Amino acid sequence: MATIAEKPWLKQYKLGPYKLPQTKEPYPVTTVHSLLDATAAEYPDRVACYYLGREILYSEMKQFSDSLAAALANLGVTKGDKVATVLPNCPQFMISDFGIMKAGAAHVPCSVMHRGADLIYEIGESGAETVICTDMSLDLVNSVRAETRIKNVIVSSLTDYSSDETDPKKHPDAHGFRELIDSHGPEPPEVDIDPMTDLAVLPFTGGATGLPKGVMLTHYNRVVAIVQTAWSYEPLKVGIRGKASAMIPIPLFHAYGHLMMQFGVYWGLKGYLLPDPRDTDTLVQMLMKHRPFFCACVPTQYSRLVAAGLGRLTTMFMSTTAALAPEVAQKFRKETGVPITEAYGLTETGGATHINLSSFSKITGFMPFEKFGSIGIPLPDTDVRIVDLDTGEDVAPGCEGELWVRGPQVMMGYWPEAGKGLVDGWVPTGDVVKMEDDGDFYITDRVKDMANISGLKVYTRLVDDALYEHPAVGDAVAIGVPDPERAGSERIKAFIRLKEEYEGRVTAEELIGHCRERLPAYAVPKFIEFREELPVTVTLKLFKRQLREEEVARMKASGELG
Repeated sequence: MATIAEKPWLKQYKLGPYKLPQTKEPYPVTTVHSLLDATAAEYPDRVACYYLGREILYSEMKQFSDSLAAALANLGVTKGDKVATVLPNCPQFMISDFGIMKAGAAHVPCSVMHRGADLIYEIGESGAETVICTDMSLDLVNSVRAETRIKNVIVSSLTDYSSDETDPKKHPDAHGFRELIDSHGPEPPEVDIDPMTDLAVLPFTGGATGLPKGVMLTHYNRVVAIVQTAWSYEPLKVGIRGKASAMIPIPLFHAYGHLMMQFGVYWGLKGYLLPDPRDTDTLVQMLMKHRPFFCACVPTQYSRLVAAGLGRLTTMFMSTTAALAPEVAQKFRKETGVPITEAYGLTETGGATHINLSSFSKITGFMPFEKFGSIGIPLPDTDVRIVDLDTGEDVAPGCEGELWVRGPQVMMGYWPEAGKGLVDGWVPTGDVVKMEDDGDFYITDRVKDMANISGLKVYTRLVDDALYEHPAVGDAVAIGVPDPERAGSERIKAFIRLKEEYEGRVTAEELIGHCRERLPAYAVPKFIEFREELPVTVTLKLFKRQLREEEVARMKASGELG
């Protein structure tokens, strides 16, 4: 069995006959917004984004962000400040992202699903004094002004920069987004930014436990992540850069969507923006109409797309943020004729750390087989460890443990303390993995999602995968719940969303029997609950923690738990 120290994955650094470089060092020591400027100079008439019937060119995107930077400076934003956004997928997010950085500030992207307490915490912790939002979030933003340091609110409409654009509506105590851009020339302030130490982005992540944490990503961290994202596409670069298109039906305020958007700008791609990532019907229509070169989705979206009748496609699909069930990947492959490239990364890593090149190579015709369920191999210049959960030591080859990662894309630390959350530069990911001989990594479970059944560890992700193998299952979530009869032990409960054509035709007993044929007896669900819909996070991940909290609360209310 190969060891991690031997880096067996380096043998897979190729795309068919094309070798991929084992390192990308030295990485450009530059700002993130300089990537937009370079693309706009090279491809000024190339479409940067398509949004609700309107196309915006790269030359326009640069001009808009330059003007916004000038406006922000006029409002008092200076180097080192934080500017928060509460924006859905729209051109305003892209303009704000680069405009904020051109003003010397760091972008704090906040979820449009946040409630007041969430905004108070993230805006308050970051110290942001300027917020950019749509009119749909304006009342919420105004409601938290008294409990934060907000001085400036900039508001836009969802129809701004669309084909249905109308005259801006005036809002008291808020600056108009378009009005600021129209009233300021494309002359951003001259700011001396050190890419190695100055922050570009300050996203907040919930982490494994506790309150959300601000993740400090420098310009260098993010540029490295963008370059690493482009690494596996390099043999196809001539046919892609400045020519191809990408669909981003995931929230741009999330680390995954944010990175994909910036990568698209880096390579001059035409980005199709889907305002509501939960709108599967519109996603299907756009995929079939526009036939983009690339599309980034999450596992929950793929489980819905499998049943949507997409037919044959040539789009390259990517999945991350959560484990993709092999059964879903195989069904998608059969339906569309194209594989899903699974990748892995964290907000704390600024981007991906792993990618499954077997799926990526399959669509290009360079590889005859796919490795379903693998997050793939580490990206260039990314170090990895697999750490025993009990001893803290590196595990023996072939054993499972927690994945730790280190590399130039990794955060400076949790805000506001450099190094916080890191162990000698390493990020403990909270994911349990194993590595095979060829260097491919497989996620077994999240550390916090493992169940303890009378002292035996059950990886609930494996229960999920077994349930997905049943033809009636649309979505499946298995969790560990307290066992009232055994203190300190748990039982497995599964929540199922049946496919529409199977509703009322499948029993819990049938699914439990299905699991008995595939799992050890102690890992078989004791209970199964059917639901019309399962809770998802803002990034459309199935929300195990919420289901676990609901179940514990129900058991306490019923007297099952003392």
